[in-house]
Amino acid sequence: MRTNAPVSGSLLADRSAQSANAATSSTTRVNPRPPSRRSPIIARTREELDAALRPMRTNGQTISLVPTMGALHDGHAALMAYARERSDCLAVSIFVNPTQFAPNEDFDSYPRTWDDDLAKCAQLGVDVIFAPEVDTMYPDGPGRAGITVDPGPLATVLEGATRPTHYRGVLTVVAKLFGLVRPDLAVFGEKDYQQLSLIRSMARTLCMPVEVLGAPTVREADGLAMSSRNRYLDAAERRRAVALSRALRAGVNAADEGAEAVLAAAYDVVTAADGVDLDYLELTNTDMGTPQPGAEARLLVAARVGTTRLLDNMGLSLGDAAVLVDREAR
Repeated sequence: MRTNAPVSGSLLADRSAQSANAATSSTTRVNPRPPSRRSPIIARTREELDAALRPMRTNGQTISLVPTMGALHDGHAALMAYARERSDCLAVSIFVNPTQFAPNEDFDSYPRTWDDDLAKCAQLGVDVIFAPEVDTMYPDGPGRAGITVDPGPLATVLEGATRPTHYRGVLTVVAKLFGLVRPDLAVFGEKDYQQLSLIRSMARTLCMPVEVLGAPTVREADGLAMSSRNRYLDAAERRRAVALSRALRAGVNAADEGAEAVLAAAYDVVTAADGVDLDYLELTNTDMGTPQPGAEARLLVAARVGTTRLLDNMGLSLGDAAVLVDREAR
């Protein structure tokens, strides 16, 4: 459901049982090891991946995974550094997953920058790059994926309302990557907060032996969240896009006044910006459920700037003002 007027509360069922997974686990060890300077091992098949990781497993080393679609930027670099500190072996996947794109989306035009990506991975001390072809991940073809992961009701709102097949594709490919790499931990960015929540839920519900960690969003100097799709923006659109982070910051600054004030402040900023077409603005608790007074919450926004659709979110601590709007009353 799209939300383009100031509202409070959440569209989603309360998921308080997930709260233990919302923050980085205290059991994850931090091992600040300097990155190696050798070139990463590149694996393109299941067999090559298994051969690359087998020595690490034999030696009892912890393996971390940072899944990406390439077009790497400083935000990805931060995820890799976060994973590197917490593991002995850092694996990065580079795969533009066709099943998470709808037919009218940008799969064909999605930036593919292999040479630059390889150089960045080498500089950051990545041990193994898994860069499979489509037929490795989908032997029967992406249009005949067969068994897939049903993401459940959380995938039908916010991003899921606009992109109804997106999260099925995301969870299916992440489940495949978890099965192939068998990491001890996997790191995802908080910028795609709904995605992070769904992946955590999948790993817990399906008893996957992997710890899913969220790393903070990395921003440009003016506040814009880093994204591979930012390169689609022309100079004028790039200036307009900062309205998303400014709106979120306005909401965070109003947090002491409660949920209604948060959404009203953010809404005023984003709707006043020229050339920014708001898709949704939503306030949830940290588990994507109903926000509660006096508790931590998450403010999420999606908007189109020109032809580019951008996402962002920020965490905040709500004041004690009551949540006034019941989701069923909207």
